[in-house]
This record gives sequence, C-alpha cells and structure tokens, in this order.
Amino acid sequence: MRKILFLNQSDMKKIITMKDAIDSIDEAYKLYEKKEFLMPQRMQVSNNLNTLLLMPCFINQAIGTKIVTVFPQNTPLPTLHSLVILNNPRTGEIQAIMDGSFLTGFRTGAIGGSAIRHLAAETATKLAIIGTGVQGLYQAIAACTERRMTDIYLFNRTRDKIPQFKKELQKWIGTDIRIHTVLHAEDAVKEADIIITATNSYEPVLPDKQELYKNKIVIGIGSFQKEMQEFPDALYKTAEHLFVDSEDAIKETGDIIIPLQKKLIHRDSIIHMSNYIVNKEKIILNREKSIVFKSTGMALFDIVVANFIYKKAVKKNIGIRLSFS
Repeated sequence: MRKILFLNQSDMKKIITMKDAIDSIDEAYKLYEKKEFLMPQRMQVSNNLNTLLLMPCFINQAIGTKIVTVFPQNTPLPTLHSLVILNNPRTGEIQAIMDGSFLTGFRTGAIGGSAIRHLAAETATKLAIIGTGVQGLYQAIAACTERRMTDIYLFNRTRDKIPQFKKELQKWIGTDIRIHTVLHAEDAVKEADIIITATNSYEPVLPDKQELYKNKIVIGIGSFQKEMQEFPDALYKTAEHLFVDSEDAIKETGDIIIPLQKKLIHRDSIIHMSNYIVNKEKIILNREKSIVFKSTGMALFDIVVANFIYKKAVKKNIGIRLSFS
C-alpha cells in the first residue's frame, strides 16, 4: 500500500519560518546559476482575465509540479489557488501533496526577502507595501525578517481591505512596528526605504516621478504577464541595473518587456539575481541611484522550498498520511 503525505497550511506553518524560506530561495539561486535543474518554461492558459499555470521542475533531490489558477476578480475568495505535487527523484512515486497557495505566497514573500537581504541598505527601516492582498502580507513579513523595520506604509486601491491586512500582519510581526494607512501610493513611496508592489495591475501603480526613487530599492512581485506593468517609466530612468529572479522574467512580464521596447533599459543592464548572489564581488551597487528587482517566480523556487518542508515534516512526523492501494 502506497502512502502519500498531505500537508495543509497549518502543517506547513509549523515547519517553516520565513528565514528558512529565504535561505531556501538563496539555495535555489545557487542551483540556477550552476544549471543544476531541469525546468521548462511554465505553461500558461488564459481565459479572459483568468489564468491556469503548470510549473514542473527536476532537481537532484526531488521532482515537483505546481498547478496554479489566478482569478484576479475573485471577491471575497483569494486571487490565487494552487497545489504542489512532490515526487521521489529515483522512482517517480508521489511523496507529498501540499497546499500550493500557502507555499506560493510564502516562497514569493521569501523571494522579496532574499532581494532585501542582498540588495537593500543595512540601514533601511521604512517599508512601503503597494497592494494589501495575501502577497503583500508575505512580502511585509519577509522584509521585517531581513531588516529592523520601524514603520510600514500601506496603500491599496480598496481601502476597506487594509484593517484586516494590518490585523493579520501584526499576528506575525507584533505591534512594535508602526503601521500607517495612506491615501495615495506617493505618500507611501516618499517615506520608504524599501518599496514593494504586489498587485495584478495592467498599468503602473507607482508615481511617475524620478525624484522619489533615489537611494531606494523597489521590488516588483505582482505582474506576471506581458500586458501587466506595476513600474512607471520614471523608475527605470533612475536605475543603473535591474535585477531579475530568472530569464523567464525577461520574457514574461510587461515590467521588463515594455521598458525594453521603449529603450528605457538595455538588455545588458539586466542582472540575474543568481549571478549577483554567487559573484557578488563582481557587481558594485550604486546606491546613489535606485535599485530595482523584478520577480515572476519559477518552479525551481517551489520545489526547493517544498522539498525543505517535506523533509522537515517527515522528521517531525507532521501531516496526514493518505493511503492508496
């Protein structure tokens, strides 16, 4: 009789911390730089605004596949629903099934956390979150994991979502950090050292003013299709380099495709985060300008984090064993 380990969100929260997840993202970057993985470009099928994504990946330690749906107009349901299947790399047997929505949200927060770990000034203490959905929550948690935040500025086009967001965030970070609700994105941006966008917008959500971005790091998490764009033209004019989490980010998101087409940035100014982490001494950051990081995610991140969770779950005897004859 075969047994498969099922891990829900509650189980996974008992196993992994945000620091664990950020460490796992850094390990995934090292595998990416060494090309120690097999990962086709993710398949996307769109029906009007709704999208289905299929994301498989092989590494030496595991095989995994993530299935994701993104329904931007969901109310009050979450925008994203997902499942991760983990297979034994030697036999192909299914080892685990995991809540992919939590895994995706948490590991995406960790991607932003890794960018802050390696790119943000050590003195950064003020954070702006543009978009107070689930992903904005995990981005804020990751930022607070990597830097000693004193203030967080929140902007969301639907303001009535912010009180619940603040309540959930304080469950993770406590009540010592001051949390501010602002009326306009510009009010958040001008106060912050670190700016994170976590929306599904098809047009820029940040103000188109160059002077707002000097000496700051801007992290874009939300846009994942060619027509989507969170960043304004002004941001690219203030950045010497633009960091991406994978080659797919250059091909898939409007935040890279559109400025390349407009010649606001050049292909040789784009740096893979994996290259920076492995060869950091070869790339000097100019903090007089803005530092920009764009993520679209990839299956490699999911599988490395999922494999970490699976091993910890087995060791701690956490989860439900599903029996198959």
